[in-house]
Amino acid sequence: MVYSYMRQVPGFPHLTTQQSAILSFAVRKELTIDKEVVEYATKNLPLDEREDFEAFLQTMQDGYTVIISSLSILSDKVEELVKVINCMLSHNVNLWIVDSKLLMNKDTDMVDIFPLLNALRSEEKEKTKQLGRPKGSRSSSKFDVHQQEIIALLSEGMSVSAIARELDVSRSSLKDYIESRGIKDIIEGGWMEINLDREVKNMENIVLICPFEEAKKAKEQKAKEVQKEQ
Repeated sequence: MVYSYMRQVPGFPHLTTQQSAILSFAVRKELTIDKEVVEYATKNLPLDEREDFEAFLQTMQDGYTVIISSLSILSDKVEELVKVINCMLSHNVNLWIVDSKLLMNKDTDMVDIFPLLNALRSEEKEKTKQLGRPKGSRSSSKFDVHQQEIIALLSEGMSVSAIARELDVSRSSLKDYIESRGIKDIIEGGWMEINLDREVKNMENIVLICPFEEAKKAKEQKAKEVQKEQ
């Protein structure tokens, strides 16, 4: 089953823009879309209030494919996005992201995903800092060319000092770069609630549990306990 997923919310790309990008991509990849799913809302609701979207996630099955125009369509908040991706991967879903031309599934190298989350986190911070002022662009850094390597080493548990020695750069400059890009925050926040070691680069042999299903089970369990007490 192949789904195209679109979200029509004020401030997001127009529905026709998303649809055009997805259809063009599907043709290039020779994918046949079985069903279009559109989420409508008058405002950008938090994840726990998007009941239809949560219901859609829980219909996912092994081998399903979902195509989106950009990662931010699922959510423009990193913490929410991690939960959504975690849930999709727990159901062994193939997620195609059109603008980055990335297929995200259990075989995806985690190093390829961090830059997308990092860019989204930077946008979040920029919106906050630029509130009331024109949005400015983020300056480039000499460390940008090493970003994936830095992410990989941090994910493996290497300290900032050790990475600085590895790259032969100043520890303080590297620390500033990591903080400005929000890299360590994402990693320490628990990407997909797993810790990567030097031998793990994809999701093989890792058991993922959809956080929405876990929350549902916890809620049901609590309800049962309340009934027993009564």
